[in-house]
Amino acid sequence: MTGNPRSNDEHHTIGFYLQQIYNVLNGYFGELHWWPADTPFEVIVGAILTQNTAWRNVATAIEKLKEAEILTPEGLSRVEIDTLAALIRPSGYYHVKARRLKAFIRYLHAEHNGSVENLFHGDIWQTREKLLHINGIGEETADSILLYAGGQPVFVVDAYTRRILERHNLIKEKAGYGEIQSLFMTSMPQNAALYNQYHALLVNTGKMFCMKKKFCGVCPLSELTAYPLP
Repeated sequence: MTGNPRSNDEHHTIGFYLQQIYNVLNGYFGELHWWPADTPFEVIVGAILTQNTAWRNVATAIEKLKEAEILTPEGLSRVEIDTLAALIRPSGYYHVKARRLKAFIRYLHAEHNGSVENLFHGDIWQTREKLLHINGIGEETADSILLYAGGQPVFVVDAYTRRILERHNLIKEKAGYGEIQSLFMTSMPQNAALYNQYHALLVNTGKMFCMKKKFCGVCPLSELTAYPLP
């Protein structure tokens, strides 16, 4: 986790503001139970497939993997890459994503004996660094794997998170991923269940209200005064 240092008073104030955002959105949406999956491995596959596409397309691709009975580390290891690409075609960029899935499977077998459970043993930040060295896995995907598949207290930052925080003056326009992540992880309790629900709330808000074209008048967060960014 990286980011710009902030004073203790600023951490406390930002933490209070982030908690207010959470309280408003949680009251509006309720428990969202995200990520939808039957197994941690399915979460990992979904995290890789969801890059640059809508979730409904990912769900279709995952269903095809289930029908082919290869939605396991062993199944994806043995399947030919062209066959895998054809199965995940609904997710878009399917040749690229097939290579990324294969790269992850090679890592899982080389480093963790093919065990998803073993993946989440040990230091989570060392695991994160190793995930980031896998072709096609960036910070958002790595953190989604750690949080949603591994239940690790790592906050996921995406475009919706960035947009909402910018509009509430909690970050500047060019804030880096690590800086945004640090806001949550140093200002709020490090709790996987909290991060899971909070990220899901931000995603829902971004999809329904905080779009590129503003609809602030109807957004549940419109009642909050913007944070006084220095």
